[in-house]
Amino acid sequence: MCGIVGLFLKDASLKPQLGELLSDMLVTMTDRGPDSAGIAVYSDTDGKSGKITLQSDRPDEDFSALEKTLADASGGAASMVRNDTHAVITAPAEALKKIEAHLASAHPGLRVMSRGEAMEIYKEVGLPSDVVDRFGIRSMQGSHGIGHTRMATESAVTTMGAHPFSTATDECLVHNGSLSNHNSLRRKLVREGLRFETENDTEVGAAYMTYRMQNGANLGEALEDCLSALDGFYTFVVGTKRGFGVLRDPIACKPAVLAETDRYVAFGSEYRALVNLPGILDARVWEPEPATVYFWEH
Repeated sequence: MCGIVGLFLKDASLKPQLGELLSDMLVTMTDRGPDSAGIAVYSDTDGKSGKITLQSDRPDEDFSALEKTLADASGGAASMVRNDTHAVITAPAEALKKIEAHLASAHPGLRVMSRGEAMEIYKEVGLPSDVVDRFGIRSMQGSHGIGHTRMATESAVTTMGAHPFSTATDECLVHNGSLSNHNSLRRKLVREGLRFETENDTEVGAAYMTYRMQNGANLGEALEDCLSALDGFYTFVVGTKRGFGVLRDPIACKPAVLAETDRYVAFGSEYRALVNLPGILDARVWEPEPATVYFWEH
């Protein structure tokens, strides 16, 4: 099962509504994935600072300890905002490497959800409506975002097993389907120096695209390469700093719907995820073709 949603805003006046619109889309997909949920939100950046989004199963203890050491680790250049089990550290780019090294050595229990200038990822176990509410997603503003509701059929229900998965700066992936060759591909990518945090096949898909882009491919080429490198059935929705893309495997057995107006592009596993979007009755609505890359960018 699993449900995917995505919303790319062309009209800047809709940015204050991104969280509300994306949340409604995600909650509508609850019966496709009631186990856990996650959202990646992309906001405007100043080009001077970056963000690290962290998660902890013991947020009061772990984030309190981090607050005591963060100033020294960053030279006083970082700030941290806590949000339930997550926290976002913001700092100049040159300080982020020091902070990451500090996290690995002094706070190994903290999990990095995402890194980037624009992207923040929030995900947890629970119903999509509960996940949306606990992080205040509805009030978030931004230019685009993607979300996922998970029905765990092949692995445990855990925070780290929830989507989105991020293996590169400002890039993340959500996935509906199943990859059959992810273990062999994982071993290859480990030999190439990539690291994995979970056994989830979606993380392998994200890491494969990161690997291809590290070796000169652009995002569109990396998605095209998935068609020959990945076995199985899948619908991918990918978020980047400037846009988002969609790819279905050559069989395309997983449902997918795209809608476009002059104000936005929207994706849903089912059309009902899109019905409350403004102007949806005037949108061009279609089923994305198999083995075809779709991408929109600011």
